[in-house]
Amino acid sequence: MDRRAFIATAGATLSASLGGCLASGLREDEYDIGMSANAFQPDTLEVAVGDTVVWGNNGSRGHTVTAYDASLPEGAAFFASGGFEETAAAREGWEDDGDGTLSPGTTFEHTFETVGTHDYFCIPHESAGMVGVIEVVE
Repeated sequence: MDRRAFIATAGATLSASLGGCLASGLREDEYDIGMSANAFQPDTLEVAVGDTVVWGNNGSRGHTVTAYDASLPEGAAFFASGGFEETAAAREGWEDDGDGTLSPGTTFEHTFETVGTHDYFCIPHESAGMVGVIEVVE
């Protein structure tokens, strides 16, 4: 085998073996909202009161799901991966220790009990536009 053929074969083998390592392992039926490099997919989802939404990190980077507490509908429960009770605490926990990070292949879920617009974001990728909206209807 000549050198070019060997390099091509070795490269293809390495790519195939690493491909499995980089995949999240989540199936699309395991989550409602996926997480790519810098986006929630879809970035807007409409659900009924009482529905549980599951976010799945199907990407290759760590992400968070964090509500903007100041814009939640009155009476709505705050939600954040990591179990925080407010946006500021979630930011601080992530900045200090990476708390609330969803590694590739993991999920987070929240049940929505209050009608209205529930805005949320990913702490490390907020500046890149990784924000989303859950619209809860009757």
